[in-house]
Amino acid sequence: MGYRPIQDYGIVGDMQTAALVGLNGAIDWFCFPFFDSPSVFAAILDQRRGGSFIIHPVNGDGVTHKQFYMPDSNVLVTRFLSAAGVGELTDFMPVVPLDAPHQRCLVRILKAHGTMTFRVRCRPAFNFARDPHNVELLPDGACFRSPGLSLRLSTHVSLRQEDDGITGEFTLHPQETATFVLRAANESEGCAASLSDAQVEELFERTLDYWQRWIAQCTYRGRWREIVNRSALVLKLLTFEPTGAIVAAPTCSLPEEIGGVRNWDYRYAWIRDAAFTIYALIRIGFTGEAARFMSWLEARCKELEPDGSLQIVYGLRGEHSLPEQTLDHLEGYKQSQPVRIGNAAYQQLQLDIYGELLDSVYLFNKHGTPISYDLWLYLRRLVNWVCDNWRRKDHGIWEVRSGPQHFVFSKLMCWVAVDRGLRLADKRSFPADRARWIQVRDEIYEDMLANGWNSGRQAFVEHYASESLDAATLIMPLVFFMSPTDPRMLKTLDAINRPPGQGGLVSSSLVYRYNLAVSEDGLPGEEGTFNMCTFWLVEALTRAGRHDRAQLYAARLIFERMLGFANHLGLFSEQTGRSGEALGNMPQALTHLSLISAAFNLDRALGGGNRSE
Repeated sequence: MGYRPIQDYGIVGDMQTAALVGLNGAIDWFCFPFFDSPSVFAAILDQRRGGSFIIHPVNGDGVTHKQFYMPDSNVLVTRFLSAAGVGELTDFMPVVPLDAPHQRCLVRILKAHGTMTFRVRCRPAFNFARDPHNVELLPDGACFRSPGLSLRLSTHVSLRQEDDGITGEFTLHPQETATFVLRAANESEGCAASLSDAQVEELFERTLDYWQRWIAQCTYRGRWREIVNRSALVLKLLTFEPTGAIVAAPTCSLPEEIGGVRNWDYRYAWIRDAAFTIYALIRIGFTGEAARFMSWLEARCKELEPDGSLQIVYGLRGEHSLPEQTLDHLEGYKQSQPVRIGNAAYQQLQLDIYGELLDSVYLFNKHGTPISYDLWLYLRRLVNWVCDNWRRKDHGIWEVRSGPQHFVFSKLMCWVAVDRGLRLADKRSFPADRARWIQVRDEIYEDMLANGWNSGRQAFVEHYASESLDAATLIMPLVFFMSPTDPRMLKTLDAINRPPGQGGLVSSSLVYRYNLAVSEDGLPGEEGTFNMCTFWLVEALTRAGRHDRAQLYAARLIFERMLGFANHLGLFSEQTGRSGEALGNMPQALTHLSLISAAFNLDRALGGGNRSE
């Protein structure tokens, strides 16, 4: 059948794991029971070995597909439109209490308007297609048993075994329904009891109600309410409910270049995401979710490394070890190898995370709940660590594998760390070594201006002694390091906002994070434009536009164009390719976080008062 474009997928989940559902009705990615568990279906990484669960019309000739979410929800509908009628497949995962794991399931409900014949095929491939399993047909479904996990598929459709999966054909007449429920098998109940149609309908209504009640809390009322709501719903899906952490993306090894090696596992929680997460959620009214993530961050602050530092990324429960390995038996999406699980970046030194952490705490203290003295003691230790270590080289925000440098963004965020430490200390009258912190903050600032500003390029550059640009410098006015109208900032903005052929990073309004032709990151190949960086450009132009309407007009134009690169459901991956295709893991939290922030601030700058609060 071939690989579907990455942008052809929607997502459903229960805030413990998620599934990707294609326009063709195939679930090609599903890890269970958690985001970071081994996969059950991974056809998106190997169409032959990976395993999938597909429901589709038998006669596919002339069938067209549509996909949408039920209003204000994460309940996904896929329609098959044909001359014989319309098939409607509804996918969702009920949100159940944490103390009732046996109730967790993936539900698929199929209805027909007209008379249509469908085929169902379900072939799991447990543990990234490494574990064998056996199949047991049951009067009302099937059971799949592997050494580490057993799953029960419940349905009234007649099934037959096909190799190590099941298949079945069935005809639906108007008003008829076929349901499929996949959940963990309970061996004490004989591979688990099936659910009645009434129970499935109740799950559907309860799930729809949950999402609609949740998104009703959103306080954003601006020009882009629909796409902001969708981004908020995505972020809630990517929240790991047991701990409050937010997974960077629910997938692993979807390539940044088709056929390339830039394939990473994003099923973890990055400290870097913290400030963006807390700012975006608080801005649109979700203080409870911000508080949960803040609790997760506080726990990490109490688990410092022996030298007093933090890791850049942790497991969703706070795991420190995330060893990276390659799955050489999987061919990768469109032969993009290697397929990686785990992430070796957890061992890197990235100094920017301290600024992002302190900024998130500062924002939460200001807009959420005042922090405790006990947390302050850990934060004070971190600020002192930054004061001792800010002059070191590191691997930077982009986690390069070409060796450490004096990255300008890393120095910037060290400045933010010390600055926010000072602001917190003053705001709450916390004890701190203010004299030293002020001195170090000023030293970082002057060091950046002396070494991070390239007079030849008339711009802040990627790292000291570099000639290349870095889209991360667009953050400078957003973190109040530099005025958005400072001549150096405006020149940097102008330098970045040029085509790569003219030394810039912007191609048709889309922003590359850096220029691989002149920036060495230790990896071969190319990549697409970085979606988060495009929204950063919107924010930088928005802030400059408060004093120059032309900049504000440009910000709105770029923002509107960028929204056009969302998929049919309003979802964004990490990157956008030359042909407008989605690249990288999908959907990506940072992209949707930066979209919310850009929408909030651009809407406010365009006038009409504070429309979002």
